[in-house]
Amino acid sequence: MTYPLESNPLANKLSRIHKGYYKPSDFIIADAKDADMAFGIPGMGPRPDGKTKSRGEFLQSIRDICASGVIDIMLTSASNGEILTREGLFEKTPATLAIRGNDTTDIWRVRGGEYHLEPSRPFRTASLAQASRFCSLTLYSMTFNNDLGADYDSLAAFAEYREECVRLGVNYFLEVFNPNVPRNLQAESMPFFVNDMIVRALAGVTEPERPKFLKIAYNGAKALDELVTYDPSLVVGILGGSAGTTRDCLELLRQAEWNGARVALFGRKINLAESPLDLVALFRPVVEGLIAPKEAVRAYHDRLMQQGLKPNRPLADDLMITEPALEGHGSDA
Repeated sequence: MTYPLESNPLANKLSRIHKGYYKPSDFIIADAKDADMAFGIPGMGPRPDGKTKSRGEFLQSIRDICASGVIDIMLTSASNGEILTREGLFEKTPATLAIRGNDTTDIWRVRGGEYHLEPSRPFRTASLAQASRFCSLTLYSMTFNNDLGADYDSLAAFAEYREECVRLGVNYFLEVFNPNVPRNLQAESMPFFVNDMIVRALAGVTEPERPKFLKIAYNGAKALDELVTYDPSLVVGILGGSAGTTRDCLELLRQAEWNGARVALFGRKINLAESPLDLVALFRPVVEGLIAPKEAVRAYHDRLMQQGLKPNRPLADDLMITEPALEGHGSDA
């Protein structure tokens, strides 16, 4: 069964954002539980005893996060999304299912593998025709490297995907990673190279084929502000990237929203946390300015202590801002 995006709470938020009526309570939070398509078994994340979760335990963590009522979108692989839809999970919770529609070679991060050391190439495991039976929102991903051959292939595959989405009545959002093997690209130019490639790639795309929103790395306030100012109709979301500290996670939410992002899609930042449910519970208060990120970290550690859970790092270390793109990098201020 396909659940129309137009008839759920997520659609209402997107509508208000597009019409210029955004308020922080409309901020869209997504949990990216599609790591099985990138990392294989280690993508399931750790259990409290340090061992890797089984697929069944991973599915249960998805059920628990959805039941919390905090997230708007649950992103999964097609096979896991099918199982959870069959159970009725997305009828019983406010979360909207999205499935990863493609798995480009730069996300193949299996143990012993070196695929990510080559320029990204387009590839699709999932059948959009099959996935459309139970899901109407998909993710499509591209990575540009200033490499003519590789980038040309990525754009050609994107055109085919858009046409297929229209034909099947499926929506998508567009993920654009930072270059994984940049060719003759200076670090200071990279954020603006990505911005320009996004705008260039979408300039010839008419309304029926346009993405519902973007998912990109947070490359700092200047780059994000440039993109959202250029075209307010582009709803920009930020991805979480590596796990980092708890302060990194919560600062990324707050700073990205402050600078114009309207969606956050976090994977490892949630999945690798000591208590994912307690961490996610702090997302909306931070986004809405009800608690500062620094104080939210302290509250999170208090909660871990109450449950007898050992933190991954001492509080003093977890209060540090370690991600270079964030304001305050290198401090706990």
